[in-house]
Amino acid sequence: MAMAKKRIAVIGGGSSGLCTIKCCLDDGLEPTCFERSEDIGGLWRFKENPEEGRASIYKSVIINTSKEMMCFSDFPIPDDFPNYMHNSKIMAYFRMYADHFDLLKYIRFKTTVVSVTKRPDFSSTGQWDVVTESEGKQESAVFDGIMVCSGHHTNAHLPLDSFPGIEKFKGRYSHSRDYKNPQEFSGKRVIVIGIGNSGGDLAVELSHEADQVFLSTRRGAWVLNRVAEQGYPVDIVLSTRFKAFFKRMLTTSMVNQWAENRANARFNHAHYGLRPQHRCFQTHGIFPSACWDRMAN
Repeated sequence: MAMAKKRIAVIGGGSSGLCTIKCCLDDGLEPTCFERSEDIGGLWRFKENPEEGRASIYKSVIINTSKEMMCFSDFPIPDDFPNYMHNSKIMAYFRMYADHFDLLKYIRFKTTVVSVTKRPDFSSTGQWDVVTESEGKQESAVFDGIMVCSGHHTNAHLPLDSFPGIEKFKGRYSHSRDYKNPQEFSGKRVIVIGIGNSGGDLAVELSHEADQVFLSTRRGAWVLNRVAEQGYPVDIVLSTRFKAFFKRMLTTSMVNQWAENRANARFNHAHYGLRPQHRCFQTHGIFPSACWDRMAN
């Protein structure tokens, strides 16, 4: 007599949720994915208006990982897709992946997971009670395992306490989660606070429309290129066997110095007040999507 398949609850139908469903099927498990919105894609599905409980991106977002490095190992990204994909191409790829492996039938859309709790007999069965809600109705089901694939970019971090006087500010302020395109800032003076990838992207994009743009950073950043020598994606160039061998032969400080020299060869970070205290590989560098030279003018 065949044993019943173990039932797995997958929370979220984005990039992680989709491949989790596929892996469950590969391992003979029975997945049920709960997705609170009406479609797959999670973070990568652009909407003109931010949605409660879902990550929100701006229209121009391009991924910072090359297609060769980011694709699912069992489903290569089509050859005619660009190395660094616009969010619409990423969504197209996810749809191809879901269709190819017939994953949509395992997803319950517009269904929110309300609670996940251990069953009274959890110590012997390892089972969980999962309460979900759809169209105002709640239901409970028992699962043998839980896979949380809900991402971590859902809620905006807007620490207004850090900006004394903000309540008297006559202009507009908002989080990058609410930003969609630069046209509404035409003719305005704008300050972008924070020099992560979003901050770099937005500052460059706004500079085409706004009257003047300032980019504020507490500690500077190393500005890196997506494209390396001979036009290869930088993440591929840095991930060769030779580079791994090279890295083992050198101290961490020497590796950082090599990277910093490369970054400063494009423009000297110290000249623009950008040179940070931290070393290049101690934290994320940034990859602004458009020509960084524009920000220097």
